[in-house]
Amino acid sequence: MRDVQNDIDFRKIEIEKVGVKNLKYPIVLQDKENEEQHTIASINMYVNLPHQFRGTHMSRFVEILNKYRREIDIHSMGEIMKEMKANLNAKSAHLDIEFPYFIEKKAPVSGAKSLMEYQCNFIGKLNDKMKILLGVSVPILTVCPCSKEISEYGAHNQRGTISVQLRFKGFPWIEDVIQMVENCASGSVYSLLKREDEKFITEKSYENPKFVEDVVRDVATKLNRQENILWYKVEVESYESIHNHDAYACVEKRR
Repeated sequence: MRDVQNDIDFRKIEIEKVGVKNLKYPIVLQDKENEEQHTIASINMYVNLPHQFRGTHMSRFVEILNKYRREIDIHSMGEIMKEMKANLNAKSAHLDIEFPYFIEKKAPVSGAKSLMEYQCNFIGKLNDKMKILLGVSVPILTVCPCSKEISEYGAHNQRGTISVQLRFKGFPWIEDVIQMVENCASGSVYSLLKREDEKFITEKSYENPKFVEDVVRDVATKLNRQENILWYKVEVESYESIHNHDAYACVEKRR
């Protein structure tokens, strides 16, 4: 049969990324406490397309992914991208793997256990060099220092998110990254709390008010101490409870 994708294209425009997006696939991750964790990932796979070709071969992306179906994690990303380049005659390959990661978390006073979900991703790019990033999104609680200062009682507080992207040497445990950045907020978020826990978190957070600027600087300070981190980007967003906008801060640094 005629391979339409290989038709010559005369528009002379190279495409930087072409491929498949939002492909749901089961993956197995290394878990610090339980050795393995099974979860479902949303996967994007792209290559570049030279200007002379009309299209790429979409089915080959899925074929490659299926070949690694029991080995898809941060350690296999390099091999998958190499195979993408080879099979699709490309100069560059991109592989994004986004997934929910679950950690058992104890409430601070009652000790009640529950699973807490964190959105994570691996971002890979391969051309002449290989680059793989780890991304983690951590729900947090912030209490406004200004509101506390000017109010006779109380202060507005809200949930927020710390989003971290890291380039690193070696292998960073997702659990260690989450614990490191989570402690930089006014307070932590839990999926299960008893009344004594709610009292403790409310009062502790009130005594630890922070702007998004405070949180992003505290996270950056901790990351600066990690010799295995080569580059990072930290974003903090606070979903403001009394304003019609969110508060945002970002720090990016190459070491």
